[in-house]
Amino acid sequence: MTIIPTAESPAVELQHLIAGQWFQGNGSAFTSSNPARPGEAVAHGLQAGPADVENAMASAVAAKHGWARTPAHERGAVLLRTAAILEDNAPAWGRELAREEGKTLAEGQGEVLRAAQIFRYYGNDGDREAGSIYSSPRRGEKILVTRKPLGVVGVVTPFNFPIAIPAWKIAPALAYGNAVVWKPASTVPLLAMRLAQALETAGLPAGVLGLLIGPGAVGTALVEHPALDGLSFTGSTGVGRSLAAAAASRGVPIQAEMGGKNAAIVLADADLALAAEQVMLGAFRSSGQKCTATSRLIVADAVADEFLDELRIRAEALVVGDPTDHATQMGPVINDGARSAIQRGIDRALAQGASLLAGGLPHVDEEPNGGYFVAPTILELTAASRAQVWREELFGPVLSVRRAGSVQAAFDLANDSEFGLSAALFTQDVTLALEGMDELDVGILHINSESAGADPHVPFGGAKKSGYGPKEQGQSAKEFYTHTTTVYLRGGKGAAA
Repeated sequence: MTIIPTAESPAVELQHLIAGQWFQGNGSAFTSSNPARPGEAVAHGLQAGPADVENAMASAVAAKHGWARTPAHERGAVLLRTAAILEDNAPAWGRELAREEGKTLAEGQGEVLRAAQIFRYYGNDGDREAGSIYSSPRRGEKILVTRKPLGVVGVVTPFNFPIAIPAWKIAPALAYGNAVVWKPASTVPLLAMRLAQALETAGLPAGVLGLLIGPGAVGTALVEHPALDGLSFTGSTGVGRSLAAAAASRGVPIQAEMGGKNAAIVLADADLALAAEQVMLGAFRSSGQKCTATSRLIVADAVADEFLDELRIRAEALVVGDPTDHATQMGPVINDGARSAIQRGIDRALAQGASLLAGGLPHVDEEPNGGYFVAPTILELTAASRAQVWREELFGPVLSVRRAGSVQAAFDLANDSEFGLSAALFTQDVTLALEGMDELDVGILHINSESAGADPHVPFGGAKKSGYGPKEQGQSAKEFYTHTTTVYLRGGKGAAA
């Protein structure tokens, strides 16, 4: 593992958005730091507090009717202009993302462009069908099914995709006529402010979007607000379940994308070079901080020695360092708490019998600037191992490996999890690929590609305990952000009785 230093840049002053007005918070001071250089402030400001939720919700309530009645093509035009602003600013904002969150520069810029792609997709939603017509058993009547926005939607987003995940929640919410109050993760506030600025510049009416940067208490106040009509959340399983319970107790619909412990299966007939490349990308890109990251690997016995040796060589060759350096292939994890939790998980796995094939955590004094770097780590477990790392989501660059004696054993190992978000299957046999489609209980299945990655025009979300409520993205988003009204339409004069 090689570590690369970088230069500092000035910090940005953070603000919140309510009723079309930018303001400094009334809460305590906070700083967003560069995880590659923790002493370097990326952005700073004053937190919003629960009282600000009341103002943001009141503003959203006041704005929701006018926005809902705005023609879909006019709403879409705002989203299309937002997409253009994101594209224009991708180099600068992608660099800010790399400094604030820790992704490499290429990934940061790519994420901003992905957000633009999402806004462009939903910006064109006015050209898609808006309802349906059914035949009526009665003469002179038609049955129409129309859709209406929920009203005011709360959006709570995580640190790991600070602009793409908000985009795939906020873009459909706005496209379908909802007002939004958004609480981003307080560790990545700068990119949240950039997205809100883009929407404001694009002409989004005042009050339709509120941005509140603050602690968990802000999110709690948002979820408990009586004017909330729906909640979309991405984050940890524990928080997601508590929010789902709180929302359900009040009859508020919730869409939650939660944990994952995603498996990649490499069968004996796989293209091993392709599989090694894709498993590496799935496990270690974004420092493993993806809900769809590959954190478990199942390899057929017949090719395991060869494949694991290749994987170890590739992992040890990865350049880990400051994400804004073009030579860097993997940046730091988000903060010291994450790094410590990952180290504890590695230590526990080794104590429980895992073998270390690559990586481990470097000592702090080996790291320039004290960055939160974790080496790409590969742990092999025996068939009898009960190591927690097989089921526990570490949310970092740690890959646990098991060998399988048969195709069915490989599928069974992949399904050995309470989660079912994503999986990857590597095989050149179409029959085995079809079997995998039937056997693997996940919301997203990649065949001969990494477990991470999703396109905006198709459903995204998990099976089992990885998700709650309707899927995200594509036209599936409509199932959450709108409700149906079934209209029995009969003509007046001359209609049959």
